[in-house]
Order: sequence, then C-alpha cells, then structure tokens
Amino acid sequence: MKTMPTRIDDALFTAAKQAGQLHSRSAAQQITHWAYLGRALEVEGSTSTRTIEQVLTGEKSYDDLDPPSQAAVRAVWDERITDRIARLNLADEFTAHGETWSEADADGTVVERTTSST
Repeated sequence: MKTMPTRIDDALFTAAKQAGQLHSRSAAQQITHWAYLGRALEVEGSTSTRTIEQVLTGEKSYDDLDPPSQAAVRAVWDERITDRIARLNLADEFTAHGETWSEADADGTVVERTTSST
C-alpha cells in the first residue's frame, strides 16, 4: 500500500484518534476506514445522505434502511458519540455546580472529590 502525506484538520484527527481507540485502529487507519465508507456510500447509490440525515433527525426509521444505509448511520452515530465523549468533562461540570463526586484513581481506589480537591 502506498501512502502520501495529507493535511488533516485537527478536529478530524482528534475524532479519528478517539474513534480508532474504540475500534483498535490508529488515527490513520480510522480516517482510511471513514474514507472507504464514504466511497462505498457514493458508489452504492441506493444510500443518500438525505436518507441518512432523515434517520439521524428521527424523520425516518433506522429499521427501514437497507444494510449499507444502516452501516452509514451507525458510522455517523459512532462519530457523534466519540466527539461528545471527547468534549465531556464531568469534573468541570461538578466543580461549576459545587458538587462532590467519586471516581477511581490510577490504582483503582475510589476517591471522593470536592471542588477544593480537584
């Protein structure tokens, strides 16, 4: 396989890195996976981005889609979930609301955190 250097947007690279970790792929492998999926959607022809968008907005049922369209929807869901997880910082949210919370430290010991112990 021949490779060529390509500039990738930072947000896309970060999303690929996070999604790749979930699927045991490197960021480059994840971007390649997404590229193949996009190419397959364009070649397939029966799957339209409009149909996928209708499922994502709840206008159409996922169960009514053919398998390639379902795969495309799952890929979008995967990407959205990965992005939301990357932006999630519960410690900041709890601190902002003055809440106490518990979490496991690096050794697996449960530690209670407060706004003053973060």
